[in-house]
Amino acid sequence: MAKVTDIISTLKEAGNGTDEVTLGEINDELGHRGTAALLGIPAALELTPIGGIPGVPSIIALIIGLFAVQIVFGREDMWLPGFLENRSVSKEKLRTSLDKLRPAAEWADRHLGDHLSILVHPPATRIVALAIILLCCTIPPLELLPFASSIPAGTILLFSLGLLTRDGRVMALAWIAFVAALWGIWTLWP
Repeated sequence: MAKVTDIISTLKEAGNGTDEVTLGEINDELGHRGTAALLGIPAALELTPIGGIPGVPSIIALIIGLFAVQIVFGREDMWLPGFLENRSVSKEKLRTSLDKLRPAAEWADRHLGDHLSILVHPPATRIVALAIILLCCTIPPLELLPFASSIPAGTILLFSLGLLTRDGRVMALAWIAFVAALWGIWTLWP
């Protein structure tokens, strides 16, 4: 099992010798270990004030859904469309962000992982991907209610954390959040 800190270290080394790092280079560097991050990063972005901009949650749901469909079909290395693959960030900004994430990653490595493994290993990952696709389908209509799309996005973030840390306890919490999110969406929708 890859540790979260190992993933951060790998990301810090991505694009050595250049001032910018593309998402494609990061994806290539991480390989199958980056799948959960590719689900979680857009979901986390949707939980910021950016998620309140009309249309953004739907775009984020489309991106997350693209990755989830690939997981359902058993793809280990994620294919990225060109507009995402060529997006870049300065190496300095990436390293600064990763340095800020390191304490949380170290905590996760110490406290999470290898519990209730039946919830995080195949075929459970494909079932999780199907649940994520269902949650992605709820996001566009929820845009009509300000920040209501944060309900499914938060659940997707929990699923990705469970996949990233390979901790079934986190995944069990994500499944509880999934049921609560579906109930919440049902009650919010007129």
